[in-house]
Amino acid sequence: MEFPERLRNGYAAFRSGRLPADRERYARLAERGQRPEIMIIACCDSRSAPETIFDAAPGEMFVCRNVANLVPPFDADGNWHGTSAALEFGITRLQVRHLVIMGHGRCGGIAASLDPDSLDGTDFIGHWINLLAPARAMIADDPMEAAERQRALEFASIRQSIANLRTFPWIAAAEAAGTIALHGAWFDISTGELYALDGASGDFVSMSEAGQQALRF
Repeated sequence: MEFPERLRNGYAAFRSGRLPADRERYARLAERGQRPEIMIIACCDSRSAPETIFDAAPGEMFVCRNVANLVPPFDADGNWHGTSAALEFGITRLQVRHLVIMGHGRCGGIAASLDPDSLDGTDFIGHWINLLAPARAMIADDPMEAAERQRALEFASIRQSIANLRTFPWIAAAEAAGTIALHGAWFDISTGELYALDGASGDFVSMSEAGQQALRF
């Protein structure tokens, strides 16, 4: 089977458009290595790419994507830990100054967590999504419609992942030293709105309306 035509065409457009504009930047990055100040843990969902949402240039952001933008608790047990390895590299080697957990609306992983039967027979996804159990417990007793419950869990999962970040000793140490800041964000696919977690209030505040609108779950 041939390499996808869509990718061929996309690369041709990159070669004729963005590459000439960023050629010097790529040359510098190749020579000096990457030194991004921002790391983002985001979902694999094809509709919520951080580089697109934040209009990022090459080398500006260190991005790790997984199903439902989850961070597991620290566990140096010798098993495979892709997200934890990315965190270790970003924090201890790249020394990023901002670490963002970015969720999004209509997340398939979150929906699966609310419908555990849909995960029967999976080899990996069910075990991974079970990381959301503490976040589910946060909203278990709240009477909500299905859409509200999903968004509530999307918000709760971001808060839980930030709490899990602090179980990593070198993240906790960096935050205590003031060399890194932890952030939460949520992207509404249906409207293109981005909301950032306010550490003081616990609300998600719209970035496009100067804090005029806040979402609370």
